[in-house]
Amino acid sequence: MMVNSLARRERGLSLIGMLFFGIVVVMLVVVGMRVLPTALEYMAIKRAIERISTSGETSRTGIVNAFERSAAIDDIVSIQGKDLVVTRDGNKVTISFRYEKRVPLFGPASLLLDYQGSASR
Repeated sequence: MMVNSLARRERGLSLIGMLFFGIVVVMLVVVGMRVLPTALEYMAIKRAIERISTSGETSRTGIVNAFERSAAIDDIVSIQGKDLVVTRDGNKVTISFRYEKRVPLFGPASLLLDYQGSASR
C-alpha cells in the first residue's frame, strides 16, 4: 500500500512530454531568430522617421533624401525614401510608412509580417 501511494504522488515529465516540449521550444527559437532581424530593421526605420520629423524638414524631397541617408547608415533595405507617405495638414507634417515582410520558416511555410508606423511634427 505504501508503494502505491508513493507511485501515485510522483509525477514528472515523461520522455515523450520532454521531447514534445523540446520541439516546441526549438520551433519558437527558430521563429524568433528569423523574425528578430526584421523587427530590428523596423525599429531602425521608426527611429529614422522620428529623427527626420524632429529635424524640421518639411519638403518631400528633403524628407526622402534624409531618409535615404539614414537608410544607408542603418542598413535599411525593406523600404526606400520614395515609399514614405508625407502628408501636410496646415503646419503639421506627418511621415508614415507601411510594408510587408515575408519570412520563410521551413518548407512551404512562411510568416507574413505587416509593419507600419508614422511620426508627425
